[in-house]
Amino acid sequence: MSARILIVDDLFPNVKLLETKLTMEYFDVLAAMNGPDALAICAKGLCDLVLLDVMMPGMDGFEVCRRLKNDPNTAHLPVVMVTALDQPSDRLRGLDAGADDFLTKPIDDIALFARVRSLVRLKAVTDELRCRALASRDFGMGDPLALATAETGLNASLLVVEDRASAADRLSSALGQHYAVTVEADPHKALVLATDGAFDLALVSLDLQDFDGLRLCSQLRSLDRTRAMPVVMIAEPHDKARVVRGLDFGVHDYLMRPVDRNELVARVRTQVRRRRFSDTLRGAVQASMELAIMDGLTGLHNRRYLDSHLGALFEEAVQRGRPVAALMLDIDRFKAINDTWGHEAGDEVLRAFADRIRTHTRGIDIVSRYGGEEVVIILPDAEATEAHAIAERIRERVEALPFAIQRDTLKIAVTVSIGVSWRRPEDTSPGDMLKRADRALYRAKHAGRNRVEAAAA
Repeated sequence: MSARILIVDDLFPNVKLLETKLTMEYFDVLAAMNGPDALAICAKGLCDLVLLDVMMPGMDGFEVCRRLKNDPNTAHLPVVMVTALDQPSDRLRGLDAGADDFLTKPIDDIALFARVRSLVRLKAVTDELRCRALASRDFGMGDPLALATAETGLNASLLVVEDRASAADRLSSALGQHYAVTVEADPHKALVLATDGAFDLALVSLDLQDFDGLRLCSQLRSLDRTRAMPVVMIAEPHDKARVVRGLDFGVHDYLMRPVDRNELVARVRTQVRRRRFSDTLRGAVQASMELAIMDGLTGLHNRRYLDSHLGALFEEAVQRGRPVAALMLDIDRFKAINDTWGHEAGDEVLRAFADRIRTHTRGIDIVSRYGGEEVVIILPDAEATEAHAIAERIRERVEALPFAIQRDTLKIAVTVSIGVSWRRPEDTSPGDMLKRADRALYRAKHAGRNRVEAAAA
């Protein structure tokens, strides 16, 4: 997978060396010689990943990384810190700043390319989510990027797969202060736990006894129930080749033994934050999709949904020679409810009205708020007599129980008038059927309300 890589280093030979290596792997390369220039390039969205040197004059790499990760517009950018510093405290400082990885010079080319490709793949998924989530702003849902960036990555549920008791105890002790940790020595049971539980992350030892830990990582990445869960490998120094393979098929991160406690916590926090970042964006996408087709007040489908689905449903009924019916409902004297008790009370009635309708319709029915206090119900495979019976049940249900208003401190009587129609052979479109339902509703209103009227023959 190709991508645009930004190299940030104040030493030109270092830039050229990395540029040559990455270009030979078919990556596009940009360069910045200082922190402010790097921030400007990232702010313009010109790169997919940042290879960031730590030791730079003025603004060092830690500060550049911190600013990138604290900005909602650049927080999704993967940052790999590249430095000659090799102490655990240096790695921890970089991870605390938000870095996705920390590579020590001289850089191992295989590890570099594996990590770059892995992070670029993750960013591609995040980019798609970001584009869709930003559309939620149009629905007045606030800024999903700011909400996602504010995530701390703490208070998560972790699954540790380790069959050495001493190693498992050390991992649990290091993580237990900030996370709920479940340890499982048996990889088969661990897989069941992962699919049945709601874990935010799994740490898997690669050197399990009598089992290939990398195989478990592969299974966790392939199953639908666990595909979104971050997986972190714990490997021995001689296992670099297997770590690279794991990164190639989508494992998110790794730690080498002996595991530094602080680095462990920092890497887990980073992965949990990234997972929740994506979950927040995904939630915003789902909410915006629902708002696009749902009525925000009643929870029923909106007019747009009805218009976009009714044509296909009607055409299918014509081709198969199947019946389809329509009910048009209108709350009686709804204006009087608003005028007497206020619009908030009217909203309460509409919500309760929608709830009662839902109890008498099927999953295959289209129930949509048509406008104001009007609701249209489309009944696939319903004959005229069945549609009339459903309408009568809804009318009776609405009339039978008073509606609670003013936060359940008062109850008022509400009734509904309903017009019923069904598809006829001469109908050229669903609009013909809806017009007859509308005329039947008009007759129900003028015949005294609180009644069901069928379309004229």
